[in-house]
Amino acid sequence: MELLQLHYFRKVAKLEHMTKAAQELHIPQSALSKTISRLEEDLGVPLFDRKGRYIRLNTFGKAYLKKVEIALTALEEGQREVKDLAGMEKGELLIATTTHKCFSGIIGSFLTSYPNIKVKMNRASEQEKVRQLRNGDIDFCITFPPIQQDGIKGISFLTEEILLAVPSTHRFAHRSKVDLSELSDDPFILIEKGNPFREMTDRFCEQAGFTPNVACEVDEHSAIGHFIPSGVGVAFLPETLVDKRKTSYHFVHIHRPVCRRIYQLAWMEDRYISTASLKFREFFVQHFTSQQRNRI
Repeated sequence: MELLQLHYFRKVAKLEHMTKAAQELHIPQSALSKTISRLEEDLGVPLFDRKGRYIRLNTFGKAYLKKVEIALTALEEGQREVKDLAGMEKGELLIATTTHKCFSGIIGSFLTSYPNIKVKMNRASEQEKVRQLRNGDIDFCITFPPIQQDGIKGISFLTEEILLAVPSTHRFAHRSKVDLSELSDDPFILIEKGNPFREMTDRFCEQAGFTPNVACEVDEHSAIGHFIPSGVGVAFLPETLVDKRKTSYHFVHIHRPVCRRIYQLAWMEDRYISTASLKFREFFVQHFTSQQRNRI
């Protein structure tokens, strides 16, 4: 059994597609198929159920994949630790977020301060972030609400208020705060279902005793600003994305229920943390701690 076989098996197991796996590994499909077949011969059992062009992990394959993940993750961490100790690693960070916009500034500042460290970012759902953390695919994830699961550790670094955006002609345009229940009959412009922000604002409405009347759904916060001035409806917006000097609508604080979200930087508790990761975590937390102090 060779290490290369394990890497190839993990890739095929994740994609459950031989052609796609071969393309990502940059090897001929025939070579990949032979490697997987040899691995199955060594183990004495098939790892996949094959039906024509389709393959699926079977019971043997699922059990074996768990051990392969542990072994390869340990080897990859060992390689990073040795390079760290030898001073050979310039550093690379893998980070998953729900949105890039909120944190592009701080990550840009970090890269300026540490030009030898590279950062790779991907967008992922909350469930996907947890999976990527546990598989060792990423070093950190930026998430809300905070992840509360065994083995995952995190620092809550930012608490932001969720505001209500209303057209200038709205009856609450000159109010400083409202109870959300006062808008139970208003049309809402909301982020599309499946987005964690939408799930959160739906809970706010539920706490206020109503289901929002959806006038329009959009895929990102920036689109909301195009609809509010026309009077289509009201909308929830996080304060970190609000520039009150550049808008043609008004923002109102929500008195009840408490509408806010807490961001967390999360990582695997028992996994080796590289020098680059330690620098990033310290830089990231210090930045937002300083911001919070300046607000007070």
